[in-house]
Order: sequence, then C-alpha cells, then structure tokens
Amino acid sequence: MCGIAGVLTLDGSQADRDQLARMIAAVHHRGPDASGIEVRGPAGLAHARLSIIDLEGGAQPMASVDGDLWITFNGEIFNYIELREELLKKGYRFSTRSDTEVILNAYRAYGENCVNHFNGQWAFAIWDEQSRKLFLARDRSGVRPLFYTQTKNSFLFASEIKALFACSQVAKRIDPIGMDQIFTFWVTLPPRTAFRNIFQLPPGRSLAVTNNQIRVRRYWYLRCAPDPGFGNGNEQKASEELLHLLEDATRIRLRSDVPVGAYLSGGLDSTLTTALIRKIAGHRLRSFSVSFDDGDFDESAFQCEASTYLATEHSHISCSHGDIARVFPEVVQHAEQPILRTAPAPMFLLSKLVRKAGFKVVLTGEGADETLGGYDIFKEAKIRRFWASNLDSKWRPMLLKRLYPYLRDLQRQPTPYLKHFFHVKTEDLRSPLFSHLPRWEMTARLKLLFSSAFREEINNYDAVSELESSLPADFHSWPPSSQAEFIEFEYFLSGYLLSSQGDRMAMANSVEGRYPFLDYRVLEFSAKLPATLKLKVLNEKYLLKEASKGLVPQSIVHRRKQPYRAPDARCFFEAGAPAYVRDLLSPCAIKRSGIFEAQAVSALVGKFAAGKASSVKDDMALLGVLSTELLATQFLPN
Repeated sequence: MCGIAGVLTLDGSQADRDQLARMIAAVHHRGPDASGIEVRGPAGLAHARLSIIDLEGGAQPMASVDGDLWITFNGEIFNYIELREELLKKGYRFSTRSDTEVILNAYRAYGENCVNHFNGQWAFAIWDEQSRKLFLARDRSGVRPLFYTQTKNSFLFASEIKALFACSQVAKRIDPIGMDQIFTFWVTLPPRTAFRNIFQLPPGRSLAVTNNQIRVRRYWYLRCAPDPGFGNGNEQKASEELLHLLEDATRIRLRSDVPVGAYLSGGLDSTLTTALIRKIAGHRLRSFSVSFDDGDFDESAFQCEASTYLATEHSHISCSHGDIARVFPEVVQHAEQPILRTAPAPMFLLSKLVRKAGFKVVLTGEGADETLGGYDIFKEAKIRRFWASNLDSKWRPMLLKRLYPYLRDLQRQPTPYLKHFFHVKTEDLRSPLFSHLPRWEMTARLKLLFSSAFREEINNYDAVSELESSLPADFHSWPPSSQAEFIEFEYFLSGYLLSSQGDRMAMANSVEGRYPFLDYRVLEFSAKLPATLKLKVLNEKYLLKEASKGLVPQSIVHRRKQPYRAPDARCFFEAGAPAYVRDLLSPCAIKRSGIFEAQAVSALVGKFAAGKASSVKDDMALLGVLSTELLATQFLPN
C-alpha cells in the first residue's frame, strides 16, 4: 500500500520535479519505506512506498521492460500470481516478482480493459509514452482513493487531496454543494468532494487523458438484482458456495512478504474472517481490537471470547472520551471532509496500535453488511413496509422501537411521530429511495445551521434528486431490498466506511486494510441471492450465519446485532476538553469562517454545555460543525 501523485502538463512542457516532490511529501504517511519520482517529458509520476510484496524489486515509479510504460500504483492485485502465469504464456517478460509489473503487462495485453482482469484494491496511473496517454483507474468498491484536478496548464492526481493542495496553482475552497451532500448523505456524491474543483474518481471507473481531453468510463457496478431461483430450495448448497468464495478471497488476501494480522471486533464478520485466516494459514495469528471505557459501546467481552476460541494472540486499545477529543483534529485532517460521527477516531487509534506492534497489513470484515443483509436500515425498511400494510396496527410501530433500543430519544416518541419520521405513507412507499428517506431527512435538518450567505450559494440545489438521477437504468425494477443494498454499497460504503473510517484512518499510520467480503466474486454472488437468504424475517445475515457454523462460536453467531458506534459529541464537553473545541466553536470563529450561523451554533453549544443535548441529531450537528471548522482551519488559506 502506498501513496501516489502525478502531473500531466497540458501545454507539453516538462513536468516540474520539485512540484512532484512536494506532492508526494504530503502523503509520506501512506508510504514511509521509500519514495521515487520519474519525469517523462510532460508526464511526472511520484510514489511513496509501503513495502509489502517483492520488498527488494518493487520500487516505483516502475517501467515496463521496454520502457514505454510507466506506473505509480497504490494497492494490491491479489490474483497477480495467476495473471503473471497467463501473461508469461502470452510471451510477456518480467524483471520483478511484484504485482505492479503485472499491471503494466496486463495493460499492454488488454489495454484499458486490463482492470476487468484484476481481483484486488487499487488506484494507479500509467503513462503510455507511445500513445501519449495518461490512464488512471480505481478498484470496483473504492477501497483505495484517487483524486484529481485541473489547473490552467496541468492535470494533477493524487491519493489524497492534501497532495493536490501542495501545488500553489490549486485553489483551496470549500464547495457548498459538496457540503450540502455531506449534510444529507454523510458523504459527497462522486466525483464531487468537499472542495471546489477537486474531484474523486468514482469506484469502478477508469479515466484517460489524451489530447488534453478527460474521458471517464465505468467498467463495473454491483447489479443488486436477485437471480430468480438462485439459492432457493437449497440453503446448504448456497451457504457452502458462499463459504468457498470467502475462503478463496481470504487465501489470496494473505499474499504478502510481511506479517498479516486481523481486526477482531467481536462481531460475526470479523470473527469469521479471523477464523478463515487461521484455517488457511494454520499458525498463531495476531488480532487487534478497540474497546471503550464507556460500557454502552464496549464489545470487549465478545472480542475476548472470539480470540480465545480462535487461539489468537490478541491486543487491544482502550479508548476513552478524552482520547476521542484529543485525536479528532488528526482524524479530520486525514479524512479530508467533514464527518458526522466520532467512529473514525477509535479506528485511527487502533491502526496506531497495529503499526506499533510491527504490522503493516490487517484483514477486516467490512463489506458483509452491505450485500448480505446486515444493517438495521434493511430491517427498518422491512418493518416500515409491514406497518404500512396495516396503518391502524398498534403493535407494528413498536417493532421500530425494539430495533433501536440504544436511541433513547426515539423510545419516547408517540406513534404519530414515528409514522411521520419513518415515512410510513403510501406516496413514500413508491419511492425507489424509500429505505433511506428517514436517515437523509434527519441529517438534512442540520443544514439549518448553515449561514444565510452559505445557503445562498447552495441555492435551490436538491441533493436527493441528483442521487436519484445517477442510479442505474434498471434500478427501479429491482426489489426494494436490492435498492437499499445498492445505495449502501455505492455511496455510504466507499464514501465513508472505506474512506473516513477505513483507508484514511489505517494509512494515517501506514497500515493496509484488506477486505475478503469485498472480493468482487463474493459481491456478485451475494447480489444474486434472494432477500430471504439475507434477511430471514428479521434475522440479519441469515446465510452468512449458516456458513459460519463450526467456525465461529455460536454465541457470536446468534448475538444481537450491535452496530459499531463510539461516544459522540459529549466527548468534547467533559472536564479537561481540549482548548481547540472552545476556540473553534466560539461565535468569533464561526463568523470568521462564514459557513454556519453563529447564533445557532452558540445555542447548540449551550445545549451541550448544560447537559441537555441527547438526540442523534444534536450529536451529528455538533460534530458536523466542529469537523467542518477543523477542516477549514487545516486546509483553507488564513
């Protein structure tokens, strides 16, 4: 895993080596083991290396054997051994054992379609000297980030936005439309980011720059439409096939020339991943987890049970409210966008523990919830539809309260409020976005905190309409459960879980995360399964639980689903809270940035200071304001 950066001048002038040096220095944390720069006329490539495969021969930027192709690559191609053999049979030559050189020869063999041959997680750029073309690509799920921008004279790209900002020609400005999206969906809609004219290459896309023209092509998306009859009538066969795919996905993700560890949260997904590693590797495994001083969020009992059952050598980091407040500025700096939860902060501390233990690679369980029916939002949508079929029922709305026992504010609400909040109306049932309407509506209320000037810049923009216009052509014909899965996978997974909470927090401490559940074979298999094998009545991840039997403790297979959460805004209002909190939330600071209404923020802060803030909305509002003000302080000109 690494950091990459590069430039292509649009007037044909020589790429600036000093500029490339500044860009790659900005992402040194992604690759502290080595760095390199290559200038080929108008094209310049830079690389910061985290050595994992072919420690001696994998230096980058790397050239093809004939010297016509150059690459800078962030990620892993897990099936590189098999691809290398195929390419050798076709007559292609290799001078290293690295997966990087496999990409070069695959590009030579298959052109831009080379991405369809890869199983992995990647962001790379190839300079094709003969065609005078710069080719960029990002993996199917968006595990690895890739950003780009264009100035008057150059096209620039990098693993992180801060590397683009290392160029003096790149303006640093908050994008009001990007902010409107974050304060609706928690994420921006690719290619938009939180900064004006800074774009992200969406997952499953490639980009080519030729003759000063930029062309983006979608090469893959997850079609969440069940195959009629697929898996029905033979649950055992379906669970065996799922387990076989997960085993192979885990096997190839253990390919590494450095030790590999595992995150062990105590939930089903991470415990099964850890069990498969033990089954395949057969040696004593290092596992890592985060626990909380606050019992409402702590899962350490399950973590210890899983570690004991699987005989791992386990380490954990205990996270307090004060720890979250202390590292939050670093978290925002690495996330490079406002965040509405503190959950990334413990993950930042966890990756620091992993790196301190001498590990660069961990396997984790992300990706199972999205396509195997794991999230509460899928249950919620099912209950809402069930209620809507009998609106006069007195007990059906009670199912929603049982679903969220940890949301105290929700528990106090009467049925009319629940009916309104959860959009249990006929017209809402017809919406293809039905599953997510309550979440988005609640988050969108936070935009009332925006200043009048900032709202004027947003004008009448409708974020939900833009998302709906970007959906696949056949989306409206999919079953409701498949529509909900796609929205979670396409937007929230890549934009938040794999970014703010995933890649950014791990790579801040030079740790690479690998995700067996995001193997595209597992994803495509899961997307074809009928909804009843994922969410059986209200039993989440039913088929995965069946596949896990005998590998995972039964207590973990059958434990009540507990979403990963961390203590939120109250962390910033306890005795000894860092001074930056008071400074950034002061009326003077709020007025200076101009993004939020100072009076409204002061009222919110007063509510927390008096101990009267208790809702999820209050937590998100405070964190949205604080993280945005941190972002402005860290990235914008003074």
